[in-house]
Amino acid sequence: MKNIIILSVLIFLGQKAMAQKVYKTSYKSEADKIIFVTDYKSEADMIVYETQYKSEAKPYSGIWFWTQYKSEADWKVFFTKYKSEATLKIYITKYKSEAGMK
Repeated sequence: MKNIIILSVLIFLGQKAMAQKVYKTSYKSEADKIIFVTDYKSEADMIVYETQYKSEAKPYSGIWFWTQYKSEADWKVFFTKYKSEATLKIYITKYKSEAGMK
């Protein structure tokens, strides 16, 4: 049931779900997504690989490029300490091949 709800939200968001260029904001109120970083892959909605190259960041790939400018970003994200506040739970991986939606 949980996976069906997540899939429905991603389909509904359409273009927003394609985001891979990400800007970290200091304010929850301006964030598109509130992110909780989990220690376990099994708890994550998305497995994220952080790249240094903008060209590697592709829609639905889970490969994130951190931009310095808010205007360049597809998503503005705020990191929370509380899992219950999060709109998206991610696990950060060292391996590009693991990246993607679950």
